[in-house]
Amino acid sequence: MSGRPFLVAAGGTGGHLFPAAALAQELRRRGAEVKLATDLRAEKFGDDFAVEDIHRLPSATIRSRNPFSLAKTFSLLGIGYFEALALLSRMKPCAVIGFGGYPTLPPLIAARSLGIPTAVHEQNAVMGRANRLLSKWTTKVALTFAGTRKMSKQAEAKAAVTGTPVREAVLRFRQQAYMRPAQDGRLLLLIFGGSQGAHFFSEAMPAALARLPEDLRARLTVVQQARPEDLEATRAAYAAAFKDLPERIANSHLVVSRAGASTVAELMAIGRPSLLVPLPHALDNDQLENATRLADIGGAWVFPQSVLMAERLARELETLLTAPQTLVEAAERAKAAAKIDAVVRLADFAEALAGASQRS
Repeated sequence: MSGRPFLVAAGGTGGHLFPAAALAQELRRRGAEVKLATDLRAEKFGDDFAVEDIHRLPSATIRSRNPFSLAKTFSLLGIGYFEALALLSRMKPCAVIGFGGYPTLPPLIAARSLGIPTAVHEQNAVMGRANRLLSKWTTKVALTFAGTRKMSKQAEAKAAVTGTPVREAVLRFRQQAYMRPAQDGRLLLLIFGGSQGAHFFSEAMPAALARLPEDLRARLTVVQQARPEDLEATRAAYAAAFKDLPERIANSHLVVSRAGASTVAELMAIGRPSLLVPLPHALDNDQLENATRLADIGGAWVFPQSVLMAERLARELETLLTAPQTLVEAAERAKAAAKIDAVVRLADFAEALAGASQRS
């Protein structure tokens, strides 16, 4: 393979950037150079990429059918396309691989214009809208799940199942055994919801935990992620800090969270039982599909947000936290189903994609 770099493109959220970072780590381990194209939201996730490797392109997400909103969105995407065209002409990447989100449109469409091999990776059990559009034109498609929904026939014909790669920061905790809850011992409960889903937990969990039996409450140590605007109220409720997420997952007896693709992949890679509450307004119900895949193998329990009033949430938590063997079995099933070789398979996929263009 030549010294030309790979370019990975991802929307600026952890769900898109974490698997992109995992692929970048593996390709660099193999001696390749890797660059990232994203938007300004990626700032808080930039630790997995060297600063000089990040290229921020103008982009926007289609959120409304309002003509003025659509005009502004397409104008930004158009500007992003021409900036991506100039960037790729200078960079000359051997392949461009997108991980979802509308910020991937400019670099992948520019790559196609320049005849550079392209692929998209879909983390969810339902193909996202940006990937759905791009997958009709890309050279190849990589999937997390066999039978991914809402794929075109063109995408199905060129798709390969690789799984969702997880970062080294996650995999290093795979060997940490699940701590069976001891009778009358401490119970470690981790709650997080991501940038879009944390607010519900900030409101619902304190009320639910207040309804648990006093002896069970006394055993709980709770760590909860909160949005900045909810932080003071959540601190007042728990006096607990949120630090490193993979380590917190590994140290937990039960995780309560949303069901983004990266979250589900990390729960499986580390092997921890979870109560999943899919984001109710997620496009195409992708989180519900992700959660259902894990629940179907016995690694999680899934509840729609609409049924989880404080009383119901307290009841479900009490049932799980007082059933240690049930938690142990769920942890084992989640761990056994993890595709821990996903990053290797995806890197092989990326190298084959780049190599095919060099042989042609």
